[in-house]
Amino acid sequence: MSKTVQHSEKQLHNQDNKKNIRHEDFVAGISKGMAILDSFGTDRHRLNISMAAERTGMTRAAARRHLLTLEYLGYLESDGHYFYLTPKILKFSGSYLGGAQLPKMSQPLLNLLTNQTSLIFSVMVLDGYEAITIARSAAHQQTDRVNPYGLHLGNRLPAHATSAGKILLAHLERHEQIEWLEKYPLQRLTKYTIVDNQLFLELLYEIKEDDWCYSCEEHELGVHALAVPIYDHKFKVIAALNIVSPTVRTTKDYLVQNILPLLQETARELRNIL
Repeated sequence: MSKTVQHSEKQLHNQDNKKNIRHEDFVAGISKGMAILDSFGTDRHRLNISMAAERTGMTRAAARRHLLTLEYLGYLESDGHYFYLTPKILKFSGSYLGGAQLPKMSQPLLNLLTNQTSLIFSVMVLDGYEAITIARSAAHQQTDRVNPYGLHLGNRLPAHATSAGKILLAHLERHEQIEWLEKYPLQRLTKYTIVDNQLFLELLYEIKEDDWCYSCEEHELGVHALAVPIYDHKFKVIAALNIVSPTVRTTKDYLVQNILPLLQETARELRNIL
């Protein structure tokens, strides 16, 4: 299953979101169905029964039943061997983006930043190993190939190698950071990716002290980014605001001197209205 669940006498505990539920209230079938859906991603568009079983820890028979049920309900389609997601799955993301406060409040401000700079801005939140884009803007004339994963909402990027992800990790408690590293070992994506746990923890401390993060070519060569935290009215970090740009288009000095103040001011505006 995709979520780590620990059993106790009366309750189950989800280590990802720290939620508890009584054992008798937990519906295992729903959990397994969601684990199947969670197995699909940008790097795995199509799964067969064996692959789904391996990714979820289910038996092949159980994985087959859940895949066929999801196909029957319209969330999956099959070519007879592989299963893949259907557009119906977007119903959930559409409901979230239509009802969540942060994406709606962020969008006009992101658009304003883009109009001022002609650069790409995003709001991202942490979800396990990855940072997810929940709002973004892009210059209409932008033609640079900034990254291979596109700029659409719902992008999932490895948190340890991105400016937004590291900002979000930096504001976790130290024991939460250590738990995160134990669960998600640092993976090398480029020659600049930090993969030493102690160095990474030291970097997170510095990022929290600075309250902003610059990242260069850690996820993809030729791309750098800058991010600041977004606080709510209780001064709790709830998201990150970032700028992504090709290194051939902007320099670090330009981002820090000219774009960082804009990011910080926008983050303050969001804190005041959230």
